[in-house]
Amino acid sequence: MKASRDSTGGSLSFLEASIPPGSGPPPHIHTLEDEAFYILSGSLEFRSGGQSRQVGTGDFIHVPRGVGHSFRNNGVHAVRMVFLYTPGGFENFFVEAGEPAEPGRPIPRWGPEDYPRAVEIATRYGWQPSLEEDEG
Repeated sequence: MKASRDSTGGSLSFLEASIPPGSGPPPHIHTLEDEAFYILSGSLEFRSGGQSRQVGTGDFIHVPRGVGHSFRNNGVHAVRMVFLYTPGGFENFFVEAGEPAEPGRPIPRWGPEDYPRAVEIATRYGWQPSLEEDEG
């Protein structure tokens, strides 16, 4: 976490993440904040509005609140990216649901057994599952 709701007076949160191969969130909607991300390295399949496109190093994606979307790393290397949420607050989902990364160790991965708990926590932060990425 680079900046949190607490450190920015509530205006935003800013996080750096590694997305392992085969990983990415299911289709979802943020109801409380806009989300943006910038790809530092690698590429993702990004889905929104019923369309899919590849985004890669140097690409910036803005997703207004209420718009369904998802992404997936279909490559063989981790994707490095930064997330921005406005206003801040959603970063607390990652703090509550995730495991801290440790230098020199593999990226912690969630398996299917972790999803129900993650969804329950995420809904407390205004996250909603979406059947399709074209809502909004």
